Amino acid sequence: MNTPFISELYNISGRCAVVTGGAGGLCEAMCQALAAAGAKVAVLDLDVEAAGSLAADIHSSGAEAIGVACDVLDKASIETSAQIVQAKFGRVDILINGAGGNQPAATTNPEQAFFDLPAEALRWVLDLNLMGTILPAQVFGRLMAGQKSGVILNISSMNAYRPLTRIAAYSAAKAGVSNFTQWLAVHMAQEYSPEIRVNAIAPGFFLTEQNRFLLTDEKTGALTPRGQSIISHTPMKRFGASEDLLGTLLWLVSPASAFITGIVVPVDGGFSAFSGV
Repeated sequence: MNTPFISELYNISGRCAVVTGGAGGLCEAMCQALAAAGAKVAVLDLDVEAAGSLAADIHSSGAEAIGVACDVLDKASIETSAQIVQAKFGRVDILINGAGGNQPAATTNPEQAFFDLPAEALRWVLDLNLMGTILPAQVFGRLMAGQKSGVILNISSMNAYRPLTRIAAYSAAKAGVSNFTQWLAVHMAQEYSPEIRVNAIAPGFFLTEQNRFLLTDEKTGALTPRGQSIISHTPMKRFGASEDLLGTLLWLVSPASAFITGIVVPVDGGFSAFSGV
């Protein structure tokens, strides 16, 4: 076995990785993992203080990182952030489109029927998740097209495979992210360079601050009915932890996946494979 070759497969040392929504939820762990693997990390977030704090933590561990203010729904803001990253690191090798989320106003419940969901709330969720992926891909993808290489990794969801109840806009948006991932993979390879790859991760059910008390009881920690339903349909019988995404992340942004583009990888404990019987 050629051990040096194996070690190079996952080597991303010195590469510049940009992570949108980098200071929140699962993306914080991604930023730290990329830095630990030797990448220079640009933490892009609407909350510039949180982005700067995470970058400082990464820097204190001996890695290179910067925090940059970025609104993924404002192309001018994304272009400004790209200029800052280029000035600091010289190039962009990896883009993680991590910004996304849902909001209560776009979620059905016993008091709020689907028919009454406000159009502005639905649009906000659709825009944040889908346009918030497309616009950064335009800005940073242009840089990759110029240098004829790069990796874009989008964050889809189990909702793209099997729409969940209550969250119509979020499910539709994430389905759009998966479709866009495949479209962009073909477009970048055919029009600019086969050395530009585009893939996505589809996380299953991960406990985050955003959904913790939808899935577990705040006082007792016991599963809510929704949480229990998820666990009963997850063969591995647990929620995901942020660390569960990191192996797939590092594989898809490294030379180990050099012949892989246009795929969406479920990281879901078997949820997508289970029929319920």
